[in-house]
Amino acid sequence: MVDTITEFIADRGYVAIVLLMFAENVFPPIPSELIMPFAGFSAARGELHPVLVVLAGTAGSLLGGLPWFFAGRWWGAERVKRAADRHGRWLAVSRAEIESAEKWFDRYHAPVLVFGRLLPGVRTLIALPAGFSGMALAPFVVWSAVGSLLWVSLLTGAGYLMESRYGTIAAVLEPGSWIVFGAIVLAYLWRLVRQGRKGG
Repeated sequence: MVDTITEFIADRGYVAIVLLMFAENVFPPIPSELIMPFAGFSAARGELHPVLVVLAGTAGSLLGGLPWFFAGRWWGAERVKRAADRHGRWLAVSRAEIESAEKWFDRYHAPVLVFGRLLPGVRTLIALPAGFSGMALAPFVVWSAVGSLLWVSLLTGAGYLMESRYGTIAAVLEPGSWIVFGAIVLAYLWRLVRQGRKGG
């Protein structure tokens, strides 16, 4: 997987980073903890500019949050939760997870859009309650961009600083990344089976 991600980034550059980070936020097949450090490796090797890497990662992350925001805005809380009850097992989203994100947002409002970007799971769903609340698009974009920029910069910087040990790190992360990816797939399949039994 390490080679797949790095080759995709090497072939498509900043576009690949935007697409991967967009996908990670809409439906996380590959965590950003794998994407951005590898982009940082590429920047350290002179293949990409580090500032543009950060901007591309931030843009992809921000764009990935918009579908969730507009789903919350247009559908409303109850309709989204009912959809999660019916189809959440296919989308890997449950009513309980939506309600948890809603509680976080109700308690902390704008700051949770910043710090929620640092937390797996919360990072994806926190845009929903922002939409539920009727929050204006401009502040949502601004606060989400700040949080995304912070997270992406940390991951990119880590990859950039570890460039000198790229070979060793890649050798360690290659099996580890497949384990993480496999765990995500297995968790998703288990979720489908469990929700199917509940539905039955």
